[in-house]
Amino acid sequence: MVEFKPEHPDKQDKKREELYAKVLSLKDVVSYQDGTVSSRMIVNKKTGSITVFSFDENEGLSEHKSPYDAVVTIIDGECEVWVAGQTFQMKEGQTIIFPANAPHALSAITKFKMMLTMIRE
Repeated sequence: MVEFKPEHPDKQDKKREELYAKVLSLKDVVSYQDGTVSSRMIVNKKTGSITVFSFDENEGLSEHKSPYDAVVTIIDGECEVWVAGQTFQMKEGQTIIFPANAPHALSAITKFKMMLTMIRE
């Protein structure tokens, strides 16, 4: 079997090379850490990025804005999300889109993991 290698790897690609052309279980990409938020960026390009996060219970991200659309998919556990003044309870398998420049935040109800896809213009 031939192993895939990018033609012109940059520093970021070299760090993620072990993920290329592999079947991944997103739940296993990042581990839970007591009392904190952990993350692992699996794709980082000029046009966008994909990052997997784990949140311990009661951890979260405070309200902020992004100049880009962001797609959040819950891959384990449950959380509460706030987007432009609306509150949503989310669980594994659900996805929400944060529009560019909309204030948003999230907080873990239980330990949870999510995949964040940022789309840049």
